[in-house]
Amino acid sequence: MTQRQLFLQNLAQTSDFPLALEIEKAEGIYLYGKDRKYMDLISGIAVSNVGHRHPKVVEAIKNQVDKYMHLMVYGEYVQSPQLQLADALVKTLATFRTSSALSLDNVYFTNSGTEAVEGAMKLVKRFTKRIEIISCRNSYHGSTQGALSLGEEHFKRNYRPLLPSTKKIERNNFEDLNKITFRTAAVFFEPIGGESGIRPAEENYLKALQKRCFEVGALLVFDEVQSGFGRTGKFWAFEHYGILPDILLCAKGMGGGMPIGAFIAPMEIMSVFKDNPILGHITTFGGHPVSCAASLATLNTIFDEKMLDDVEKKSNLFKELLVHPKIKAVRGKGLMLAAEFQSFDVLKPIIDKGIERGVITDWFLYCDNSMRISPPLIITENEIREACEVILSCI
Repeated sequence: MTQRQLFLQNLAQTSDFPLALEIEKAEGIYLYGKDRKYMDLISGIAVSNVGHRHPKVVEAIKNQVDKYMHLMVYGEYVQSPQLQLADALVKTLATFRTSSALSLDNVYFTNSGTEAVEGAMKLVKRFTKRIEIISCRNSYHGSTQGALSLGEEHFKRNYRPLLPSTKKIERNNFEDLNKITFRTAAVFFEPIGGESGIRPAEENYLKALQKRCFEVGALLVFDEVQSGFGRTGKFWAFEHYGILPDILLCAKGMGGGMPIGAFIAPMEIMSVFKDNPILGHITTFGGHPVSCAASLATLNTIFDEKMLDDVEKKSNLFKELLVHPKIKAVRGKGLMLAAEFQSFDVLKPIIDKGIERGVITDWFLYCDNSMRISPPLIITENEIREACEVILSCI
């Protein structure tokens, strides 16, 4: 049987029209098939921020494999890769304080962004002793049953019953802030909405959101699974606003291609997992030493190679070049962009033709009339020009 036949027969499918590209190798911003290479303008959905198989990430993985891999379930052994990564993450947050003047100084490692959301949901309920959790309309926080409870009805209607006591607010709608009350444990919020089609929050709104949460004793949780690790031109998207959440979530671009996520909170909050019950949140593979080594190399590479310095310039170049009567707008921050078209029926053939010509783009779960453009941060200006030329020719 061919690889494609095996893919369709033995691998669980989640749609009737998978891309089914056969990839043999990946490097930098490119994926290589048998007969052609593809420019990856979506970074495996905001994962390969430093590019595919960055040499420093690969080296870190190989070095760690030569020492040890899994040793013990989470939080029992002193493992250097976990400690070094946690320290490095905390240092990126050291100059900021939450509205309660606490520091984000405790890191809990998970295997994915969804697991980071799940852990944080348990944490906010345990700490506040409240059960209501609020999220934003058209936000995506994951597919497991807790995280899915924060999602949209389209994805969860056939999986009920899910968690009760969840509410929705509209992004940038000040009146909706009144829905946050003394019953609310936390608000889960993306500073820049991802699957809604790249929707940055307004600065005044974020300040009002933080203020409202503080007034009623609700925790503010920023989901930076897509927007973290340099994607927007700053290491964390919240830096564009100067507003630190009570809990911060990250994953995707964090691992340099390896599976890892985390939720980060002040020790005062995180310590509730220690008792009643003991081992209040556990995971076998969370903080896997190889993934932690890869993540530390990713973090250091972003800073050592000054990858953030020209993200805004590259972003502006995309916006400058992607001009066409069928493109209604190009929005976003840094290399987290969306090009809006009239409809999915207009956009889908353009995406398909682009892939045929070697440029991979995509659409969004809750915004299927917009093209996702989130290339690795290492993309060059010449490569941006080449990609935009292909997209425009496909239109």
